[in-house]
Amino acid sequence: VQLQAFGGGLVQAGGSRRLSCAHSGRAFSNYAMGWFRQAPGKERDFVATISRTGYRTRYTDSVKGRFTISRDNAKNTVTLQMNSVKPEDTAVYYCAASYGLALSRAPAAEDEYGYWGQGTLVTVSS
Repeated sequence: VQLQAFGGGLVQAGGSRRLSCAHSGRAFSNYAMGWFRQAPGKERDFVATISRTGYRTRYTDSVKGRFTISRDNAKNTVTLQMNSVKPEDTAVYYCAASYGLALSRAPAAEDEYGYWGQGTLVTVSS
C-alpha cells in the first residue's frame, strides 16, 4: 500500500486548504484512514480520522468545526478540508491507513496505523 498526500502550500490565516491522499492498494474500503500533523519542533499529533465506510469521524479538539475529513471509496481517496486556518495549523500533514478494523472504528492512536504517506507541508501566514 502506498499513500500519496498532496495539496499543501501557503495559505493565509482565515483561509481554506484542501488536502487529499491517494491510496494505491486494493480494497480501500478495508482501511480506516487518518490525518496527523507535525509542527516544527514538535511531535506528530492526531488531527482527524474516518472509519472504513465514512460513517464515523473523529477530530482533535483544536480543529473541530473547522476541518472536515471525508473519503471516496470509489476513488480511493481521503480528503481533509481545512477552513478558518490559523498559524498554529502550520505543520507537515500525513495521511495514514489502518487495515482490517471493524467498520465503525476510527482510531486516533498513531500506533494503530500501519501505512503512512510522505507528508505535505501546510504553512499558514498571519
